[in-house]
Amino acid sequence: MPLAAAGAEAGKARRDDDRELVRRAQKEDKEAFEELVRRHQARVFAVAGGILRNKEDVEDIAQQVFLKAYFSLKRFDQRAAFSTWLYKITVNECWDLLRKRKVRPLLYEADLSEEQARQYGASEEREEQAQDVSERLEKRQQLERLLDCLEERDRTMLVLKEVQGFSVEEIADILGINGNTVKVRLFRARQRITERVRRRRVAGV
Repeated sequence: MPLAAAGAEAGKARRDDDRELVRRAQKEDKEAFEELVRRHQARVFAVAGGILRNKEDVEDIAQQVFLKAYFSLKRFDQRAAFSTWLYKITVNECWDLLRKRKVRPLLYEADLSEEQARQYGASEEREEQAQDVSERLEKRQQLERLLDCLEERDRTMLVLKEVQGFSVEEIADILGINGNTVKVRLFRARQRITERVRRRRVAGV
């Protein structure tokens, strides 16, 4: 079986397992919920860590996420994957914390048309051939410095895509926005990162 097909099959099996665990947890099976936590806690920490800067904040948010998931689980109808639902809670909890600290929210432009997305997509493909952002940012400290130039939501998208490996569709589901908008904002974020790297090289930093 080709690797891509094997990976897709494994992903489907994992989602099916999650669905069964959710059904059991919705019936007050605490062991099932604990297994869901074990399966997803590392990525919840990673997603929160990509948005927040403070380790204690990340730990607090992770606890809040699973507490919220536990009390909201009975209302979860499984139309989306459990992981998508959980990571959406994670992102929202992080943004709530940032809003409480009066971080300026980012307003999205209207969702872009398919034609606009195709134009950006073609440019994005050329950009990715020239610059592999994920390979550039090998060290976490360097990544933090480079991401400082981005708005929080663009930073979140780039971390979800380049560091955590989420697809555009998954990011759109998690953030509740149009997939075309995700593509464009990722393209622009990569451009800003690339330009910052170029300037640092010119400056000899």
